[in-house]
Amino acid sequence: MANPFRIHQSSQGDISIFKVEGYLDAHTAPEFERAIQAEIDAGRHRLIVDCEGLTYISSAGLGVFMGFIEEIREREGDIKICSLVPKVRQTFELLGFQQLYHILDSLPEAIQKFTDTPRWEG
Repeated sequence: MANPFRIHQSSQGDISIFKVEGYLDAHTAPEFERAIQAEIDAGRHRLIVDCEGLTYISSAGLGVFMGFIEEIREREGDIKICSLVPKVRQTFELLGFQQLYHILDSLPEAIQKFTDTPRWEG
């Protein structure tokens, strides 16, 4: 596989940050899903997915975002997405994700968005 999928998880205060790289598809989506579920199970509901290294996302990968957003928002949290490369951004925008998620240009902007708007206010 030319672009293996990797997740690097870190935190800043009560915000969990997932830096994802490579291909997020049907084969790798379960790994991403487990990482997010582990944070939810640990009581962490403020998540940022930094997609700077994400080169491809399939419907299975997009489904992971959709699978958790309602539960996270019910727990007063949110998922913010940042640093999308143009090809991946186009996929998110084509499917209307900007109507459901805060999509920011950089990780610092995503962190700041939690300060400015901790919850989704469409």
